[in-house]
Amino acid sequence: MTPVADLLPHAGDMVLLDTVVEAEAERIVCLRRVRDQGLFEDAGGLPAWAGVELMAQAVAAWAGWQARNEGRPVRLGFLLGTRHYRCDVDAFPPGTELRVEAVRSFHDDGGMGVFACRIDAAHGHAEAMLNVFSPPDADAFFAATAGAPTHD
Repeated sequence: MTPVADLLPHAGDMVLLDTVVEAEAERIVCLRRVRDQGLFEDAGGLPAWAGVELMAQAVAAWAGWQARNEGRPVRLGFLLGTRHYRCDVDAFPPGTELRVEAVRSFHDDGGMGVFACRIDAAHGHAEAMLNVFSPPDADAFFAATAGAPTHD
């Protein structure tokens, strides 16, 4: 098992997944044990809406795993949005082990991607399609957007 923190550009409390248990060319599976306190957790558990961030971090872990295997640094990525996020619980209770899976369904050379994601647990299930973007050169991307005009 690989600690997710080794694969993400996140640090500290922002790392919401615990470990990678499976990683392949098009798919990754990560685990998270819900705590009773944390960035998004309390005695009621982890709210269902936080599942989107768990899914996004699974996608980021997949990208980090790919980069590490190819000898590249971990790149910055962005969650652009989600389609059809569905969760059958209001919260995942403390102590619940969440299995978070992300499967790549589309990716282009410009850094755009779509992943089918799901969370499976003894006490709940969630699924969504995530749209993501990871610029091939983050420095050039930020330099180009820094000079872009803004509209009010």
